[in-house]
Amino acid sequence: MSIQKFRVGIIGADTQASWAGASHVPALQAQPSLVLAAVATRREESARAAADAFGAGRWFADPYAMIEDRDIDVVTVAVKVPAHRDLVMAALRQGKAVYSEAPLGATLAETEEMATAARGAHTAIGLQGRHNPSVRRAAELVASGKLGRLMSARVGATTFGYGPQTPEVYDYFNKSAFGATFLTITVGHVLDVIEAILGPVMEVDARTELLWPEIEIVDTGRISVRDTPDHIDLIAKTQSGAPVSVQVLAGIPPQDAAFSFEIRGSEGWLRLTGNHLAGVQVGDLSLTASVPFDAPDAPLATGVGPTAAAFWAGAAINVGEVYASLGRDLTAGTYDTPGFAHALHNSRLVATVERAAQTGQRQVVAD
Repeated sequence: MSIQKFRVGIIGADTQASWAGASHVPALQAQPSLVLAAVATRREESARAAADAFGAGRWFADPYAMIEDRDIDVVTVAVKVPAHRDLVMAALRQGKAVYSEAPLGATLAETEEMATAARGAHTAIGLQGRHNPSVRRAAELVASGKLGRLMSARVGATTFGYGPQTPEVYDYFNKSAFGATFLTITVGHVLDVIEAILGPVMEVDARTELLWPEIEIVDTGRISVRDTPDHIDLIAKTQSGAPVSVQVLAGIPPQDAAFSFEIRGSEGWLRLTGNHLAGVQVGDLSLTASVPFDAPDAPLATGVGPTAAAFWAGAAINVGEVYASLGRDLTAGTYDTPGFAHALHNSRLVATVERAAQTGQRQVVAD
């Protein structure tokens, strides 16, 4: 029996500095029920080049033309956050399944609008860290009760981004108005991994800092102003009962990148570790524990896009797990993949963390 192939079109699959090219393209190549059918950018030259490099059958210089094409079943939105809303809403109006990078909207209001419009549709949000096989196994281990009563958890996370220097193409991450900040991206991903294992965050106390208010743009030499925090310390109470202390450091040299998530219970402990320079959501993770557990499943996708820089190695692992989940949903008619409602939850959680930091007072998380 042949497996139905759902045809995916990626908006933003450029061959230059493209997250989609580094992660989404090789992730799709590993899927039994999904196939890369088309790519779209804003220019004919880049769209043609991307289709040729990534093996897509078709290319579009107008993303909306691809969205309207009847031969596309799934639209992946992998462009800058301010452009998400119009593209996502257009895809939902066409009845397409939609996979959007996180954060979903440039503002909480945009995210709420898209989450409301997506009710009843198949959607996926790019909070891919929770899909990592080791994260899934850690969640199962916690739920099994083998660790006993959960007493505490500690997270240390880093990213090479949001430091004192950046190329011009990434300067928009330094501007809160664009919605793609240290809090909404880096901290949002870390919090989502915590919730995947320990359950929803119920209360949070946080402190943020702006360590590098002036940023050197390395390819032009100009100085840009960062208006959003680039460091955070927080303490959270989770539904599991375990309090979590979290520190997220930005601007770390690539060779010093590290992620560690340690959970201690009355009967044992577990630890998740990783070292991808871009953060916990990008690379693979390793799981160790003081109690026995089944080895995590092997990731479905392990390659890297043909035009990707070497530092993106491993970027397809977690994205591949998102696509695998979405493919199962599309095939079976289920809705198990965390989608836009989950994106809204994450955005509200980040907003609560930011409010806690601004007020200096513990905040209750309301969803």
